[in-house]
Amino acid sequence: MAQAGRKAPALAGAIGNVLEWYDFALYGFFAVTLGRLFFPAGSALDSQIAAFGVFAAGYFMRPLGGILLGHIGDRFGRKPVLVLSTGLMALATCTIGLLPTAAEIGAWAAGLLVACRLLQGLSIGGEYNGSVVFLVEHAQEGRRGLFGSLSIVGAGVGALLGSASAAAALGLLPEDWGWRVPFIAGLGLGLVGLYLRLRLPAPKPPPKAAGWPLAEVLRDHGRTVLRIFGLTIMHAVGVFMLFIFMKTYLHLEVGVPQAQAALLGTLGLLALMAVTAVAGALSDRFGRKPLLVASAAALVVLAFPLLWAVNHLGLAGILLGQAAFAVIVGTYAGTAPATMSELLPPGVRVTGTALGYNICMAIFGGTTPMVTLWLIREGGSPLSPAAYLMLASVLSLVALRGMPETAKRPLG
Repeated sequence: MAQAGRKAPALAGAIGNVLEWYDFALYGFFAVTLGRLFFPAGSALDSQIAAFGVFAAGYFMRPLGGILLGHIGDRFGRKPVLVLSTGLMALATCTIGLLPTAAEIGAWAAGLLVACRLLQGLSIGGEYNGSVVFLVEHAQEGRRGLFGSLSIVGAGVGALLGSASAAAALGLLPEDWGWRVPFIAGLGLGLVGLYLRLRLPAPKPPPKAAGWPLAEVLRDHGRTVLRIFGLTIMHAVGVFMLFIFMKTYLHLEVGVPQAQAALLGTLGLLALMAVTAVAGALSDRFGRKPLLVASAAALVVLAFPLLWAVNHLGLAGILLGQAAFAVIVGTYAGTAPATMSELLPPGVRVTGTALGYNICMAIFGGTTPMVTLWLIREGGSPLSPAAYLMLASVLSLVALRGMPETAKRPLG
């Protein structure tokens, strides 16, 4: 396939991650507002914990979404799962912007918000891994790492769009209803994604598993799924704590004004996006495993001193910490997508990667903001989350032991 012919699949593959992280950024940015409106409690911190608990609830639907949509992707081709997941995500995101609050319908408001997050979790459970597999399978030989990293770049674009939309809403619209507009606007972004994905030519379906993909995965590839689970831990905790939750952390724990915290968070995301693309390309040249091991080991050593710098060295410390975290976490996150896809055969590739990735995200990813707040409250220090970062990195290093190098291996 010519280079020009690969641009449309690459854009269509990454667009779902744009929508996914657009919503994540909105939820993180408006966490204070959503906590107050949907979970009124005795203290602001309790409302925040409840709001991030709902954020985590969506992640517990991701394994189910990975199984259901992964089955579609492995049995009927990658395109159907990409179209379905985009439509469901856009619907759920828009609906959040239309929900009545607790002041209007009481506890039902929280229940409806949870329902929307569960629908998002179901759709995202198939979206991320379906899009990563699609991107890797459409890559030129020797560029699978770069194409896989586009999923993370797309996520960064979505987070930036979400942050910009939230900042504009806060600055230009009344606070009581202005937060709704960016969520409703997610429908437009979803329609763009549907348009791009529906225009894709229907690719030849992958080789089918002998039976149900899930059954084959559990029977023949259980150890690989466990390895993918372990590989994802550092990715999940690192990205969510240091780049999604960081705006809230800077505002609540470091005392940075909300607008400045949003700007600093945006700069961190830009650095992360740049590093992930470079890391993906470097992994094509030097291999996946050296980059994964080096970045995980670096976070073990540097998590505490870098978080200390963020808390004690003012603006310079925040910029230094975010830049260093972007290099470390971005190197890992940019290398991991292609690695996961290369570990499994095509007939079970979406199901297998989705199962390991999404179970890990349910346990370690969506819970990270809530766990971070809990660690700060129980540990009595804004540096307590560094221990969680170190633990996540050690667990991923354990998963990397014995993993084969996959960069030069035929994809199948």
